[in-house]
Amino acid sequence: MQKKNSPLDYQLLFIILVLLIFSCFAVYSGSGQYGESGYYVLRQIIWYCIGIAIMFGVAAFDYELLEKLAKPLYWIGVFSLLLVHLFGVEKNGSQRWISLGFIELQPSEFMKIFLLVYLAVYLKKIGEDRISFKKSIPVVIRIGIITIIPILFIYTQPDLGSSLIIISIALTLFFISSISFKMIMLSVTVMTSAIGFLMYLYTYKNDLFTQIFKPHQLGRIYAWISPDKYSSGYGYQLKQSMLGIGSGQLTGTGFNQGVQVNMGKIPEAHTDFIFAVIGEDFGFVGASLLLFTYFLLFYRILKIAHKSNTLLGVYICVGAIGLIAFQVFQNIAMTIGLMPITGLALPLISYGGSALITNMIALGLVCSVRMRSKKYIFSDGV
Repeated sequence: MQKKNSPLDYQLLFIILVLLIFSCFAVYSGSGQYGESGYYVLRQIIWYCIGIAIMFGVAAFDYELLEKLAKPLYWIGVFSLLLVHLFGVEKNGSQRWISLGFIELQPSEFMKIFLLVYLAVYLKKIGEDRISFKKSIPVVIRIGIITIIPILFIYTQPDLGSSLIIISIALTLFFISSISFKMIMLSVTVMTSAIGFLMYLYTYKNDLFTQIFKPHQLGRIYAWISPDKYSSGYGYQLKQSMLGIGSGQLTGTGFNQGVQVNMGKIPEAHTDFIFAVIGEDFGFVGASLLLFTYFLLFYRILKIAHKSNTLLGVYICVGAIGLIAFQVFQNIAMTIGLMPITGLALPLISYGGSALITNMIALGLVCSVRMRSKKYIFSDGV
């Protein structure tokens, strides 16, 4: 006998509500330096309402129908990236948007979802039984081609952050797939060697190293390695962020009482560097509560994946974790000096609509998986 599922995942909704509360407090405090805190918070709530509505809409759609739509959606995404390259709107040295007159779209955000779905559908067709090393070779090549095409367009916009998210989605699905374990270990070795080669170029062949990255990306890398040396330039934001988080100590300076933030010493405090706001205002306790909330989010998605009746549902859920978790790691790591600054927002916390909508679509897919995971109960004697 099939047990009827509730149409909504109330635990997931509760976690999103907690993140919304975190976001409102942090955006209000972080935007205080502009004197329009209420304006930014109101817009953030509006974006959240739009995002939740989109999440419900996606959840109502049967995710298994994506098997037929995955490939067309992927190529629509690639075509839209080509349009950005040819006719895109340029802002602050980056060409990432398409203008439709009444609205500007950022196709790289949609591409993240399209890639997730396409890879999930492709890997689902391979099956759940682990394949041999020889059979893994064409699979890895195809995954590489599917992933590298959008990266080439996105990286040249330039948008290193979105490129890294694309890679994180692909790697997350790659590692949990049925590909040969030997192939996975070989791939890890190759990626580790590539990182080691970049470190070698930086140390001994700096002239070649500087040809790989664009000037502003080099500035961020140098500032990450030596923040004190570049504290008046690319390292300024990182230096001030670390000072703000450090001054928060255990319990923080108090809501909207952060010196670094309110004096405007941390640029983009309500967007990319919003974790510095939380660290300064609420200290180690507040930052830990936020991290714990993210942990609950990922745990809940894993539970939904575990209960899924289809391999496609599992891949979609794990891909959503890869999408969101990497952003959490990168954003927090860059504000405390563990990773270079890439301009990635803190998921569901930072002010802004594009990244929020993308994450809500991913969560909507997770909800769709949960709503269509069938449970069975058996009466005595059956």
